[in-house]
Amino acid sequence: MNGPSRHAVCPPEVLARITDLQLVARIVVEGLVSGLHRSPFHGYSAEFSQYRHYRPGDDLKYVDWKLVARTDRVYTKQFRETTNMASSIVIDTSRSMDYPSDGVSKLRYAVIAAAALGHLVAAQGDAVGLVTDDTFIPSKTGRHHFAGVLGRLAALRPQDAWKPAITLRRAAERLGRRGLLVVLSDFYDDEDETFSELRRAARLGHEVVVLQVMSRDEVAFPFHDAVEFVDAESSRTLPVKSVDARRDYVDAVTAFIERWRVRAAVEGFQYTLMMTDAPLAHSLRNLLLARQRS
Repeated sequence: MNGPSRHAVCPPEVLARITDLQLVARIVVEGLVSGLHRSPFHGYSAEFSQYRHYRPGDDLKYVDWKLVARTDRVYTKQFRETTNMASSIVIDTSRSMDYPSDGVSKLRYAVIAAAALGHLVAAQGDAVGLVTDDTFIPSKTGRHHFAGVLGRLAALRPQDAWKPAITLRRAAERLGRRGLLVVLSDFYDDEDETFSELRRAARLGHEVVVLQVMSRDEVAFPFHDAVEFVDAESSRTLPVKSVDARRDYVDAVTAFIERWRVRAAVEGFQYTLMMTDAPLAHSLRNLLLARQRS
């Protein structure tokens, strides 16, 4: 299988300096889906239409076995393709997403990832929307609409905090029919409430994709001297002797990330960890290949 082209693996720090988000999206997407057997988002617009009697040769995976048990007759489910897939991209714009402020921030990495995914979906003629704490763009199709999504993405700036449960509920409820809900966040805020709303979105029939965006410093804790940490959202300070704290910190963050991965797997969400020092094309390609396998 072919990998992404050398242009598609442009380093994150280079992509972050390009102000034209549409150009950035095209750079990332270039060669991204080469070698994939089908569109990574194909088939998610299929909706149940009706039952019909089983015919020899029908695929058994479409047999409704519960109906067989009740009626002693074999029926298969029939589906129809809707006009397009509705997707909504939710981005965490809290202050913690601004880390590191002097490099490729998590927010900038998430914005570029959202632009690239939106480009893939829009190129198929499907609907793309955007939701943040203070933004709601409904899922629609069309080049002009997607240009508006890109414009709002480019204008996103970190806020003091975000309300993930409220934002996710609004995104899921207003997505309407069964659709694709993509969430990009570090998931530090209100973990249980956030997960509860993701589960609720899935029960509404939406496919949930969880993209956890983290920086290498947050995971590896590369500090060796006494340092003072400042909470980006509350401004609280905490002096730390890094040698003493490193092991406990790394263990806690590793457990936090693993907890999200496992909980997502249990609920049937698609989960991908995105590190801001990794070429975005690689992270997205892993996501698309996982979608294809599933």
